[in-house]
Amino acid sequence: MRYVRQFSTLLFIIAIPVALITTNVRVAVNEPRLYTYAADHYDTPATTGIDRDEILRASGELRDYFNDDRDVVFIRVQKDGAPVSLFSERETLHLKDVKNLFTMSFRVQEVAVLFVLAYVVAVFIWAGEGTLRQLAKHVLLSAAISVSVIAALGVVAISGFDSVFEQFHVIAFDNDLWKLNPQRDHLIQMFPQAFWETVSLWIGLVSLAELGALAALSTLYIRANGGWEDEEESPADSPPKSDASPLNEPTPAAVPSQPEAQAALPKEERP
Repeated sequence: MRYVRQFSTLLFIIAIPVALITTNVRVAVNEPRLYTYAADHYDTPATTGIDRDEILRASGELRDYFNDDRDVVFIRVQKDGAPVSLFSERETLHLKDVKNLFTMSFRVQEVAVLFVLAYVVAVFIWAGEGTLRQLAKHVLLSAAISVSVIAALGVVAISGFDSVFEQFHVIAFDNDLWKLNPQRDHLIQMFPQAFWETVSLWIGLVSLAELGALAALSTLYIRANGGWEDEEESPADSPPKSDASPLNEPTPAAVPSQPEAQAALPKEERP
């Protein structure tokens, strides 16, 4: 049973950053302002030749596609006064792969969040097998490890994002549909590599801030409730002390010596 508890604690420590990062990814995917930022900052209307309103409407359809049950998406926009397909067949197939990746991320997020909540309720609230100070220590350990890992990955990504971005696509996708032409493919014109670099930076910084807040709150709670020393055994958990002690043991009656016994006998009974 002890090993099950230790394994659950390890999963809890891992699940916290996973829940935070995947939640931030989900928020970013469904945040309309992010798509507006892409259209305005990278001047998508000028690059694609499509009006800004049409670009933003198409972005809304993309968000819906990432969250619904459609297998593929077909988006038509007005360009030069005529309806045209926004994405080519290659881009449409790549968007299907992107949707599958997002869907997997959403499921991982749901499982991670549910596990964190279930662990806290089951171990620290329902069963009462741990104290809130122990919970704070677990959260602090998770935050410390996660901040170190994210910071290290961030340094690597910043120093060579081009190669990191390419390796991510090689690992995440089992085809080369992601290799698009920025001169003609609207998908990469709408969301160029620089956009993904900025989004990755935002998600990383937000995740670091969240983990830092958890670490600070955990540290404050630990300091306010006994410090860093291991919790001592409570009186209720200590084995009961026996009342029997050398001082409480009955004193045996004194046995008189033979001369004293003979002196106590009447004269006629003495030998």
